[in-house]
Amino acid sequence: MITSDIFEKAKNFVYRNSRPLDLAIWKFHFENGGAEDVLKILSAYQNEDGGFAHAIEPDFWNVNSTPVATWAATEKLKEIGFADSSHPIIKGILKYLNSGKDFINGKWFNTVASNNNYPHAVWWECSDNVGSPHDNPTVSLAGFVLRFSNKGSSLYHKASEIAVEAYDNFMVNPTDEFHTLRCFAELLSYCKEIVNFDLFDLNSFSNKLISQVNKIVCNEPEKWFTDYVCKPSVFYGINANIFNSIDRSLAEKEANMLLTQQLSDGSYPITWQWHNDYKEFEISANWWKSNLIIKNLLYLKEFGKIQI
Repeated sequence: MITSDIFEKAKNFVYRNSRPLDLAIWKFHFENGGAEDVLKILSAYQNEDGGFAHAIEPDFWNVNSTPVATWAATEKLKEIGFADSSHPIIKGILKYLNSGKDFINGKWFNTVASNNNYPHAVWWECSDNVGSPHDNPTVSLAGFVLRFSNKGSSLYHKASEIAVEAYDNFMVNPTDEFHTLRCFAELLSYCKEIVNFDLFDLNSFSNKLISQVNKIVCNEPEKWFTDYVCKPSVFYGINANIFNSIDRSLAEKEANMLLTQQLSDGSYPITWQWHNDYKEFEISANWWKSNLIIKNLLYLKEFGKIQI
């Protein structure tokens, strides 16, 4: 069982270093905080066009709405279990996704040209100065649209076409890139929440996802906290069947290792760099640490290593 000292050190780091958004999410999970407090702060990252920006995804600081930043906002909504489609935040997201901005050939962009004008990690660089349509975040955003938009709308129809094509392609040639695979897992989770869903077979999709997840999860624990690899926890909190399909002893080993990985300041190691000269990475890394603390403590709770 995790000691109170570890929890208190984690809490102190979050209180001292986190953004208001992450502090509100910390309170939601660990101090009976309300969803409304999270939503109030989340709305500050939303632009007038309904999309999200302003480093909500800490590795790029673009102030213009982007699909990836908007996807990051949907992750926060999912994390707190918020599903009121009439709320201005969700309506704004649908407005942005319906605008056609940063969308081409059936996919939303992963990188956009305006990223280059703001501090960012090298992987958010837009090398062609146009943009890069990609399954990440497209398939997850399509799931969000299917879950929350009006079934008779043109946006719903567009998301249906995206989701069906993504499913068809995945069943033949599943991705082995874990961020993209996570987006497919999110699509499945959204679709499972839809009553009488009939666009494609969810059981076959789930089985294919389970097979692929178990192929790409890194089974070398010595790399989990030094290299940027796919740990079992990557799929925690998305879909219980998928996560539970991972070798339980391997998943629990990660929880046991987490008990020894906490740094003296209460945080956990950040295993990536921006690989460029932007000094803002140090700020970004500090923001990520609070996010990582929350995820790690929830993971520890899953395996009975912590009582909350």
